[in-house]
Amino acid sequence: MKRISLGILLMFIAFSSNAQSKIGTIDVEYILAQMPETAEVNKGLETYNQELQTELKTSIGEYEAMVQEYQKTVADLTDTVKKQKEDRIIELENDIKGFRQKASVMLQMKRNELNGPLYDRIDVAMKKVINEGGYTQIFHAGANGLAFSRSEDDITEKVMKELGIEAKPAPQGAASN
Repeated sequence: MKRISLGILLMFIAFSSNAQSKIGTIDVEYILAQMPETAEVNKGLETYNQELQTELKTSIGEYEAMVQEYQKTVADLTDTVKKQKEDRIIELENDIKGFRQKASVMLQMKRNELNGPLYDRIDVAMKKVINEGGYTQIFHAGANGLAFSRSEDDITEKVMKELGIEAKPAPQGAASN
């Protein structure tokens, strides 16, 4: 009898705590895309990408010049000098390969750095909406992570309103969901 009573009590507690939950969703990436500051972030990323590309082109130019110079003079070089030049060419080639691999990581780090303040602003506005709405849980609706959510539970527009952002209309010809 005690087990049955305990089981009923636990079910009652589970139902009552579940009844008090208010769950919502938010699409932070959508909000970020709607923020006017995103254009400035994109310009900053483009500038940084151009700097990386310029650095890469300089290294490639140095590498190509070194290879051409080596090919022209290889017959006249001693074995020691030839080995030194070959080692330097291989080292520069490896540096270029490494830089290409690091460039995408460096670009992502720059994106995170530039978007950080925007995410902070979204977070502050989201917390205000959460507190005002009495939400107990918020799920991220973007990136195909959420299978279903009622539109009434989506706080994206409320957060955008809190940030003073008006949603831009979808471009002509864009597919609708």
